[in-house]
Amino acid sequence: MNLGSVLILTCTLVVDTSWATKADQPPKPPCRPGFSESFYTVFVSRDLLQGQNILKVKFDDCQHSKAVDFESSDPNFSVRPDGSVYAEQEVANLSDPVQFMVTARGGHDPHIWETTVKLALAGHPPSVPVSQIGVEDMIARAWDSNPRVIKFPRKHQRSSSANGLRRQKRDWVIPPINVPENSRGPFPQMLVRIRSDQDLEKGIRYSITGAGADQPPIDVYNIDPVHGKMFVTRPLDREERASYHLRAHAVDMNGNKVESPIDLYIYVIDMNDNRPEFQNQVYNGSVAEGSKPGTLVMQVTANDSDDDTTANGMVRYRILSQTPHMPIPNMFTINSETGDIFTVAAGLDREKVSQYTIIVQATDMEGNLNFGLSNTATALISVTDINDNPPELTARTFSGEVPENRVNVVVANLTVIDRDQPHSPNWAAQYRIASGDPQGHFLIRTNPVNNDGMVTVVKPVDYEQNRAFMLTVIVSNKAPLASGIQSSLQSSAGVTISVQDVNEPPVFPSNPKSIRFEEGVPAGTTLTVFAAQDPDLFIHQTVRYSKLSDPANWLRINRTNGQITTMAVLDRESMYVRNNIYEATFLAADNGKSGSPPASGTGTLQIHLIDVNDNAPVLLPKEAQVCERASPRSRVNITASDADADPHVGPFVFELPSYPPSVRRNWTASRISGDYAQLRLRIPYLDAGVYDVPIIVSDSGNPPLSNRSMIKVKVCPCDDNGDCTTTGAVAAAGLGTGAIIAILICIIILLTMVLVFVMWMKRREKERQAKPLLIDPEDDVRDNILKYDEEGGGEEDQDYDLSQLQQPEALDHIICKPTGVRRVDERPVIAESQYPIRPSLPHPGDIGDFINDGLRAADNDPTAPPYDSLLVFDYEGSGSTAGSVSSLNSSSSGDQDYDYLNDWGPRFKKLADLYGGGDDD
Repeated sequence: MNLGSVLILTCTLVVDTSWATKADQPPKPPCRPGFSESFYTVFVSRDLLQGQNILKVKFDDCQHSKAVDFESSDPNFSVRPDGSVYAEQEVANLSDPVQFMVTARGGHDPHIWETTVKLALAGHPPSVPVSQIGVEDMIARAWDSNPRVIKFPRKHQRSSSANGLRRQKRDWVIPPINVPENSRGPFPQMLVRIRSDQDLEKGIRYSITGAGADQPPIDVYNIDPVHGKMFVTRPLDREERASYHLRAHAVDMNGNKVESPIDLYIYVIDMNDNRPEFQNQVYNGSVAEGSKPGTLVMQVTANDSDDDTTANGMVRYRILSQTPHMPIPNMFTINSETGDIFTVAAGLDREKVSQYTIIVQATDMEGNLNFGLSNTATALISVTDINDNPPELTARTFSGEVPENRVNVVVANLTVIDRDQPHSPNWAAQYRIASGDPQGHFLIRTNPVNNDGMVTVVKPVDYEQNRAFMLTVIVSNKAPLASGIQSSLQSSAGVTISVQDVNEPPVFPSNPKSIRFEEGVPAGTTLTVFAAQDPDLFIHQTVRYSKLSDPANWLRINRTNGQITTMAVLDRESMYVRNNIYEATFLAADNGKSGSPPASGTGTLQIHLIDVNDNAPVLLPKEAQVCERASPRSRVNITASDADADPHVGPFVFELPSYPPSVRRNWTASRISGDYAQLRLRIPYLDAGVYDVPIIVSDSGNPPLSNRSMIKVKVCPCDDNGDCTTTGAVAAAGLGTGAIIAILICIIILLTMVLVFVMWMKRREKERQAKPLLIDPEDDVRDNILKYDEEGGGEEDQDYDLSQLQQPEALDHIICKPTGVRRVDERPVIAESQYPIRPSLPHPGDIGDFINDGLRAADNDPTAPPYDSLLVFDYEGSGSTAGSVSSLNSSSSGDQDYDYLNDWGPRFKKLADLYGGGDDD
């Protein structure tokens, strides 16, 4: 057996049980024909018996066909139809591993599937280690000095036996071809020779097909077509491709198949040409301080691209160095096969060493330093903190002072030392007052920056009650101490807090102080003594009083003793009284002896005023309106308001006075309820007008108060709905009959003027709707002087005959014209009337239509002069009977109609008004 087999023997083999069926297997993906595994490795005993099953390969053609033929490339082993691999004969003393190929062919599928089977001896590798074999020796042993000759096999016919039909195996099975990777050549280098027994009888041509020949990668292997020598053309790399499956063919000179194709299996023998590579160059791990020996810290992993079933890919780990060497140089160890790093000894202390740097080496060839390739990586091991150091106060006693009546001030600062990880729960301190503060005046807060304890006043202290406090403080960590760690004796201390005396303001014992008095007490009445007390018992000071707030200025306070007296009558109905209570604020100030500034305090006095009946009721409403005839509409509901409080208000009493007599004769008042009464006419009819009706209203006070009030009642005539009419309302206001008639006449005149104005506006609107002139009256230029600034070209330009442009005096061309064609620039052929005849269409006032008609007649007239002819559009006939405008009146008869001038514009309209007005004008 060559070197390739030796390398395979030394690998670590694992029994593959992936063919076993799992009950909880998830749903299978779409079926793909082939073996369940592409590589089987089995450990076997040293002795194999004939027919003994070694393993079972699983094959699925996805057609559930039982006609599957299995073949083995090693004649010593065969495969049963169910995939069981067994020994063809007894194999004694199996000292070397065996590798062969198992192929499968479906009954109706021409494809061939293959898998590799490796049999290794259970136990240790051969006694001679691979590391003792030199590289040159390995290459020499891997390549046969005399290449093998591979012949095309001959097959026997199937024969019957007692057990039925049984397929005879071939005469021999082609063993695999082993080729070492990274060979130096020279290339091409011969591997084997393919030969057919018929090459002596006829000319044979050999060829190979498959991946590596005519399929990618192409031209790795080629064959001499005449002699059948197969060559490898370049170095192979197992990491790129570990095996090749080729097929050899033999044909005659005509291309006819002479032999059945044979399968060639080429295995690339692994060489140690790859170093182990760590997944990371730096690994980070951690271990708690104080951990016991054997504690797992971390794992480092290196991969080798070489065959991991051989020593080339078997990586081993070891620690090269440790920094620092405290407490011992070898605090850690590593599992050479798995890369797990463990602690070896106790003594990890974060406060002494917080991090270790470990250099780890990975070597292949099972860690052989002479032949293996190595690589290194760095492992950084952080020692994590545990609470193994209790906090310690830096002193046994601390002191501070605080002014009385001050809160939220720091009076003492406690310093502490903790060697654990800063700003961690193992380091953070918590302070507790164990004794000396039963009323909770103080609280200790932790400074998150430096871990100090800040003694803070949260409840005011009184110098007159406690001049000093003796506190006992205990400090601990937020996290509990680790097991086995005892608390330090320096975790408690005494804190002395001195209280400073300050000048405190006087204090009113009752604040606010409430008293009760009836309203109306006279000025100078003593109400109470509102005195304050000075809390500074150890200092004799004088207190003086003053007034801060007295909205109504009713009170006076004695400066020395705080006696309150009135300066005016107290009135409950005053605007300064709220809910019957009057408030005033007073100030008490000491004289500030012993170098202290004066201090003052305020106090509030509340005077509850008891109501007395000192306000007469007032009648409501002040005005009313009733109908002149007695009816349900001739009644008014009245009530009263009283500024006093119950029981000095309603029910009210309403009555009419006896004087003047006309009040009770015309009116009557009847009670509706305790607060309401009804005033109504006593007589059937009362003239319209305004009447002042006096009514006496009395409250229910003791004694009661009365008030004579006047209500203004308007009496007016009413309509059917009981509402006052307009005339009646005016009459009720006090107007006479003549005034009413004058008002009605003015209303009629006003309505007539409005009607005339509306008619005039309609006429103006009708005039506006008439057809407007081509030229706006505002822009009419017929009465204006227009200057065109045109002087001509000179005297020589004025020498022309205008008679050539004028119409001839003969009328033949006009008489011969067809009827209906008449230009406005032509001389009329009929006798001219003295006055122009008013045409019906177009409207004479529409100058635009007038010009357009003339232009249209000129364009359609075949006898019209050329375009450069003189056209007379303002032809007025041969003459006028009137020499001037002023003679129109004398030469015209009274029957002449000038209304058509109204349609020629506003200026002609005035002319028509002057001469066509008739006799009235």
